Amino acid sequence: MASVKPDAESINRKTALICLAVVLLAGTFLRLPPALFSPKPAPLHSLAAFHPNPKWHELGFVGPDEELYRDYVNQLRAIQLGHYPDIVRDYIEKQAAISGAILPPLRFLFIFAGFAWQSIFHSEALVALRNVASFFSILTLGLTSVLAWRIRGPIWSVALTALVAFAPTQLHMSQHALVDGFFTFWAVLTLWLLWENLQSPREWHWLVGYAMAVTALVLTKETAFFVSAAIVVILVANRWLRFGYVTPQLLIATILGPLAGVIILTTLAGGVNALITAYHFFVTKNYSLPYQVRTGDGPWYRYVVDLFLVSPLVLILAVCALFRINRTKLAEIFLLVFLATTYAMMCNVKYGMNLRFVNMWDVPLRFLALSAIASLVAPLQRYRALAFGIIVAFVCAVELRQYQILFVDHSLYELDSAGLFRALNIVK
Repeated sequence: MASVKPDAESINRKTALICLAVVLLAGTFLRLPPALFSPKPAPLHSLAAFHPNPKWHELGFVGPDEELYRDYVNQLRAIQLGHYPDIVRDYIEKQAAISGAILPPLRFLFIFAGFAWQSIFHSEALVALRNVASFFSILTLGLTSVLAWRIRGPIWSVALTALVAFAPTQLHMSQHALVDGFFTFWAVLTLWLLWENLQSPREWHWLVGYAMAVTALVLTKETAFFVSAAIVVILVANRWLRFGYVTPQLLIATILGPLAGVIILTTLAGGVNALITAYHFFVTKNYSLPYQVRTGDGPWYRYVVDLFLVSPLVLILAVCALFRINRTKLAEIFLLVFLATTYAMMCNVKYGMNLRFVNMWDVPLRFLALSAIASLVAPLQRYRALAFGIIVAFVCAVELRQYQILFVDHSLYELDSAGLFRALNIVK
């Protein structure tokens, strides 16, 4: 009897799963909250140079935004969910009395997640919020692996997950009680589910998941407006670019998702007037906040400069991918439309530019960078897979090095341009 040879595709799939598991474990370790290693502000374990920033936690540093989120969680614990309008009313009274802007309690989902974590694990509010940020950064990493596997297969899943696992801004957001990494998860989930709905029209599970993801976006942060606008542009552009099929059901879900979020926020705020007033105060008084005026402005290409400072190889490769895009690379075009639309709007927000606000770009940019790497090694034929892996590993090493320089050696907290220039010794 002839021996049966192992199926090559099955072997490749198993190898990819093993590699993916290793990458996920490494990325998860780097995102673990500092409290797991030290319940008090103290030096961390021997791998701290590649994990949390020991200096911030040794000093017990708490950023102003983190303080506000902690206060909102404590207020929610004190008065319970049914009295949430009281928190919004208190915010409006405080905001009316001061000249600068403070974060509104309308970033409800992040605050509620911190409250839920605190209730389940009986931790202090700030610790709970940092654990939530860490947990959802890990979820984003897992989501990236699923997204890439569904779109391009196992090899891309391993490679894209690796690039995201060591992304400096992803690691930084996982260590602080800030909403931006939490928002990234919902933005990437929405983008992926939109793609799935375009590829598999009228599949109810994709539609329901998509509508719920958009609702969660609205409940998380006002930046959901930019993502929603990008979704509309993608759906309109589909007429010419042909990403997939836009069905009436998809259009209904695109409308009902944000609408449900707005209705929930209105209820939590205690009415339409309270909702409008809270957002009005936050937007208008942000223009008079000295820190925002000093660090949140710049030319339209500021995000390009900041991204280059943090992740130079990723940005260069992503730009190179633009010159190799054709009509067969629908996923790249899909992500490019999303990036271009959100960039065009977010680079025009007065005193509102900060690299952590665009944390949601990390996955699309690395997908484009991976596309450039694939094009670069395509002519190598026999050694293509080896070269592909070596380049991805090199980019990951550079990314991890950037994280150490910026967030460990120089203890950056905010991602403003001046701090990045100083940390990289461009400006003394």
